[in-house]
Amino acid sequence: MSEPTVVLVHGAFADASSWRGVFEELRSDGRRVVAPPNPLRGLAGDAEYISAITKSIDGPVLLVGHSYGGAVITVAGVAEDVAGLVYVAGFAPDAGEALGPLQARFPAPPAAPHFVPAETPLGVEVAIDPAAFAEVFAADVDPAEAAFMAIAQRPISARALEEPAAAAAWMTKPSWAVLPEQDAAIHPELHRFAYERAGAMTTEVAGASHVVMISQPELVAGVISKALMAVPAQA
Repeated sequence: MSEPTVVLVHGAFADASSWRGVFEELRSDGRRVVAPPNPLRGLAGDAEYISAITKSIDGPVLLVGHSYGGAVITVAGVAEDVAGLVYVAGFAPDAGEALGPLQARFPAPPAAPHFVPAETPLGVEVAIDPAAFAEVFAADVDPAEAAFMAIAQRPISARALEEPAAAAAWMTKPSWAVLPEQDAAIHPELHRFAYERAGAMTTEVAGASHVVMISQPELVAGVISKALMAVPAQA
């Protein structure tokens, strides 16, 4: 029997390299892993892009989404080739929900005052003030690494935060979640609400920041491995 391929989808203010530690853990156990770029341009288009990646893979896939990437896998995950979902500090909206209004139903996270919009040729983009980046995004990451992440961050289109999710794959696919209790970018109470609603098997991580996959890759890889053992394999 062949396990699903793991597809790691990064979120806003990051790139696919944020999965490096998780990738190394999974590959050491012989798992097949892909970490594509997430365009961060709009929820529908980003989900369509990730769906094209999954369709190019032979056999089923397990989608893993961090932060905004959680919303992307929520929409892309309705595809027949997706066997399950893993949220890593990831949004899990319902069909018809947009991320901005969803977050507004809960206390503002500490990162909120540090989101900086800017007009660009591609429209309004949002980034995190580099001076506050380590504190509100990567508090448990090595300071030198967090400092580089701050100046290398990828902004997200403001449109992506206001575009409603067209579908919610967690309604029909099994799901797991890693919930960092000290997430300062997305309020932990939003995570708890969303993961309970989705029926996700949730692992809460005391003291962990929003980028728990960087600070604790072994733990995150362990949750992914549990999901791989639980979802259908290919003969």
